Amino acid sequence: VQLQASGGGLVQPGGSLRLSCAASGRRFSQYAVGWFRQAPGKEREFVAGIGRRGDITGYADSVELRFTISRVNSESTVYLQMNDLKPEDTAVYYCSGKSSMWYSRNGREYDYWGQGTQVTVSS
Repeated sequence: VQLQASGGGLVQPGGSLRLSCAASGRRFSQYAVGWFRQAPGKEREFVAGIGRRGDITGYADSVELRFTISRVNSESTVYLQMNDLKPEDTAVYYCSGKSSMWYSRNGREYDYWGQGTQVTVSS
């Protein structure tokens, strides 16, 4: 499966963005998806994950209650709605896929990665 992340940009603190992860290739509904981010000088970190059916989701503590992950399998797309953005959310955001029912918080367990989309939160 090939993944393409989009929707990043520059937003003021407190603003919102919606990231999209569009998949092509093999059956998208067979893949759990994770969003990760990497800020300059920092390690990549888990942001949110969703199981292949869309009924199981999980979030990093730092984004809980502000971010929402969802998927529309008929559109082969996963979304990450980000609200109340903070400067510390600034990073390149990547979506990733693994052929499994369950998402993982460990990036090493994912087989496929999108190219990343830059999110900058600044006034």
